[in-house]
Amino acid sequence: MGKIRAFFSELDFGWRSIKDFLLIILGGLLQALALRTFLVPSLLVGGGISGLAQIFHYLWNLPIGVVTLLGNIPLFIIGWRFLGGPRFAVRTILAVLSYTVIVDILVELTGTAPITDDLLLNSLFGGILLGVGLGLVYLGQGTSGGTDILGRILNRRFGMSISLAYMVTDSFAVILAGFFFGWDRALYGLIMIYLSGVAADMISQGTNIVREALIITDKTEEVVKAISDELGRGTTIIEAKGGYTQKDRPMIFCVVSAGEVIRLKTIVQETDPNAFMVVGHVNEALGEGFKPLNDSQT
Repeated sequence: MGKIRAFFSELDFGWRSIKDFLLIILGGLLQALALRTFLVPSLLVGGGISGLAQIFHYLWNLPIGVVTLLGNIPLFIIGWRFLGGPRFAVRTILAVLSYTVIVDILVELTGTAPITDDLLLNSLFGGILLGVGLGLVYLGQGTSGGTDILGRILNRRFGMSISLAYMVTDSFAVILAGFFFGWDRALYGLIMIYLSGVAADMISQGTNIVREALIITDKTEEVVKAISDELGRGTTIIEAKGGYTQKDRPMIFCVVSAGEVIRLKTIVQETDPNAFMVVGHVNEALGEGFKPLNDSQT
């Protein structure tokens, strides 16, 4: 019973959570609209678990939402510890449910009649709308489910950079679709995935992908532990001295992806509301959790 009470105490169903939930649901709606309006009618396959669900739908007429939901269940169980605790786990479940339920309802209600038969237009607008929806999910501190979980597992277990891991998991379904529906559609699908990633970054954090954060707090140990537990990111403690007080104060240095900045701000604010935090743009991050260091020489 104690563990159950602790779980629900971490969920914090306040106004901020309600706003996050609304953003996640809206993001799921936009992703479902992109799938129904541009992807499904033109046989364009997106990435990750939902992309595989599209292939099953095209081949055997299985419901896309149901297959996506079922495919996310084992990944969610395996990747529980990568999701940052109950609050982010609940947001992930909400994001997956919103998308999977809405997409099947839309297909049932409206059918799959295309707006246009032009593959380029479908890949462009489908990718942008898909990315905007995903960006709103990130703003709500949620994740897209399967692809995020797989990417983090590949990063932790095999040392693969997050960006490379996402490219691998997203591209697999698109390349597989090339064998069934033709390589022209697979190539358009890769364009669509790229555009959706750009749009998601612009909605959630702008065009830059990596951010650095400098944090000054009286609760250094608690903030470091929260960043490690909830984001899985490493930190560096820098010895500093206050210019006015001349007192020694440790400063936390941390590098995160663009999609993690909102979560980082929330972690710091909830751990120490009086903390001072600076977030800056980074042109490139090399090493564990990001692009491999030897890639910078190629």
